[in-house]
Amino acid sequence: MKNFFGLGGGNDKALAAQYAGQESASSKAGRKRLEGHRRDVAKTDRQGWAWADNQRMSQDRRGRRP
Repeated sequence: MKNFFGLGGGNDKALAAQYAGQESASSKAGRKRLEGHRRDVAKTDRQGWAWADNQRMSQDRRGRRP
């Protein structure tokens, strides 16, 4: 098999020149993963505060017991 789906090699320099200056797929995936994590942290923080506020209001309605 001479050329397996165009991956036979020999065109490494041409491909390097074609994609020079572009972000690699693995770098892009890593960046997106970090961005998603940062969004999730903020969302989780907001949910935690909402839960705490809800619990506080619930306790105030029933009257706090010492």
